[in-house]
Amino acid sequence: MSTMGRAQPAPATAGHDMSMMPMAPAPAGQTDPHASHDMSTMGQAQPAPPTAGHDMSTMPMAPAPAGQAEPHAGHDMSTMGQAHPAPAKAGHDMSMMPMAPAPAGQTDPHAGHDMSTMPMASAPAGQTDPHAGHDMAGMAGMAMPPDVPTGADNPGRPPQTPPPAGALDGPPHVADQIFSAGDMAAARRVLLAENGDIRVGAVMIDQLEATSVDGEEGYAWDAQGWYGGDIHRFWWKSEGEGEFGGELEEAELQALYSRAFTPYFDFQTGLRQTYRPEGDRTDLVVGVQGLAPYWFEVDAAAFLSNKGELTARAEAEYDQRITQKLILQPRAEVSLSAEDIPELGIGSGLSTLQVGARLRYEIHREFAPYVGVEWTRSFGDTRDFAEARGRSAEDTRVVVGIRAWF
Repeated sequence: MSTMGRAQPAPATAGHDMSMMPMAPAPAGQTDPHASHDMSTMGQAQPAPPTAGHDMSTMPMAPAPAGQAEPHAGHDMSTMGQAHPAPAKAGHDMSMMPMAPAPAGQTDPHAGHDMSTMPMASAPAGQTDPHAGHDMAGMAGMAMPPDVPTGADNPGRPPQTPPPAGALDGPPHVADQIFSAGDMAAARRVLLAENGDIRVGAVMIDQLEATSVDGEEGYAWDAQGWYGGDIHRFWWKSEGEGEFGGELEEAELQALYSRAFTPYFDFQTGLRQTYRPEGDRTDLVVGVQGLAPYWFEVDAAAFLSNKGELTARAEAEYDQRITQKLILQPRAEVSLSAEDIPELGIGSGLSTLQVGARLRYEIHREFAPYVGVEWTRSFGDTRDFAEARGRSAEDTRVVVGIRAWF
């Protein structure tokens, strides 16, 4: 108690007016320890004790009453009255720090208190203050963004720094410094073959059907297939029609080289051989085939025959799904010619238009029976050639068939 007479820090309630502060009643059966005490000035500044400024370091202590233990035994009171170390929160600005609300039904014990200068705990000796340099004035109610790299230019996100200069030095492929050029070339060929240069093939029988028009029964087919990679393919196509028990009216077979020039379209060129009772033709083929916007399958080509006859044909179809298995396929095909070809019954300009729809049910994705209707009309000189041969320039046929692929 060598400094017992020195000035002590002001108590926590110094400066508070507690004259109107409600007191907790004494427990039942006990006497109020503050009864008859005057507490009206309890928050006012008190006069200095009579021993203020006295050196009481050598003051003898009153011995404990007989039979009682010394209450201060074992206590180090040599620095009693000296300035105490700063509290744990010294140096931190807690002016905007959110406070825990008072429990329901209780008054907030800090209500009306100015805590803007409340000291914060300093970092332990030898450690860096984790809040050093942080502005915590607006911390209340603010959700901090995750500290992860992001390409979004959003406020609050950490900025992306460019890669270090050393990351762009050296060869493009470090493996080239370890393995020989021959080994790396072989590895790249395998990688290319396994990731984009795989050979695939397919056969699509789009139409294999029986037809009925004006009491005459016939048949028709339209099939195609391919083999190759994603860019280069061999493509073949075949279509034709005839009458049951009669002669073949028309058939053709195309052998084409196909090269993708966009993700959805291929350029195709090759040869076509056409078989007709009126005469056969061999044609040079140039065309495009692919998937147009809105999922229309398009196939258009121009044909130059071995006799110098220039014709063209374009067709489009669309799969309208009614259910997962029931699909309606509208289809349209138009044929044109640059000149009259009386031998084949083809007139110049727009020669024929064919519009139809087929409703198929996919028992399996690879196999689907269908029914449909198809309308065909001839125009111009083509109509005149058909009527001169005793054929109708317009007909509507009912079709029943299957669609399959493998």
